[in-house]
Amino acid sequence: MRTIVNLLWVPAALVVAAPAYASEDKQAWIGSTATVKLSDKWRLSQEVISRFSNDRDGLYEVEMNTLVGYKVTEKVALWVGYTHNPTYDAGDFSVMEHRGRQQLTMDNIVKIGPGQLSARLRLEERWREGVGGTAYRVRPYVKYVLPFHSGGKTALVFSHESFIDLNKTNFQRVQGEERMRNLITVTTPVAKNVNLEVGYVHQHGFRPGSDDSNDHAASLSVSFSF
Repeated sequence: MRTIVNLLWVPAALVVAAPAYASEDKQAWIGSTATVKLSDKWRLSQEVISRFSNDRDGLYEVEMNTLVGYKVTEKVALWVGYTHNPTYDAGDFSVMEHRGRQQLTMDNIVKIGPGQLSARLRLEERWREGVGGTAYRVRPYVKYVLPFHSGGKTALVFSHESFIDLNKTNFQRVQGEERMRNLITVTTPVAKNVNLEVGYVHQHGFRPGSDDSNDHAASLSVSFSF
């Protein structure tokens, strides 16, 4: 399984050289998203992400997100949905997490130079089977898309997302910023209504009383729109 993760790391290495950290985890994240236009205002989105880790000896998480969105304006939308999130230990099922999810998205709200800035504010309620308590967290996110040439569809994408825990439970043990993700990818259309995005994610975890964690993930995702 470590060999598979290493092979999946190759696309990210072509985009950006990851900074070196001692004793840090190398990962691979593979995802796909399908978005269906139900009407002029309504959208349905289904996303599946599988995450693999060297330190956890293979598959450690599958995240399945189902969202229904309503376009308030051309650039602003409200979304609500559910996340089904089984976790694994060396590929064997470990814990099931369920999440409620609500989010506000603002697409291409600011033009900075040749690129566009987008933002998202996400609220989640989390429950784990067999563990008491409801955990709440908010996830602010910003993204800057920089086309390689004016009017082109192929672009560099830079994004940042913070995970801010609003309370403590038996499984959510940091109140405040728990982790952040910084991402750089290349996005390009590969067919009509099909987009490929490949790159690198640095995920930094804040762990009071212990060393912080640094995950270096190769990211590969395909999105479909209908």
